[in-house]
Amino acid sequence: MGEWIGVDLDGTLAEYHGGLHAIGKPIELMMVRVRDWLSKGKDVRIFTARASEPKQVELIKKWCVSNGLPELPITNVKDYDMVELWDNIAVHVKTNTGELD
Repeated sequence: MGEWIGVDLDGTLAEYHGGLHAIGKPIELMMVRVRDWLSKGKDVRIFTARASEPKQVELIKKWCVSNGLPELPITNVKDYDMVELWDNIAVHVKTNTGELD
């Protein structure tokens, strides 16, 4: 499939205030970034734990469309083609060192 960029949903692409019954308002800076990537032909996927539940996947698809995005692929699985992960809780570690970046 080729290289792709993973973007976390809750707290990164959408505001998160707890719970899984609704998805928060879009975070505009990330929405601009995602739209820019898409306009450049990049493969962008929503990378979220919610992907483990089919009802959540449908909720995310509807959220994307209602907020001006296409139905982005939704996953909770990394593979070797993921080149970036944008996430509000990840800690970046220097490659092959275990040291914080």
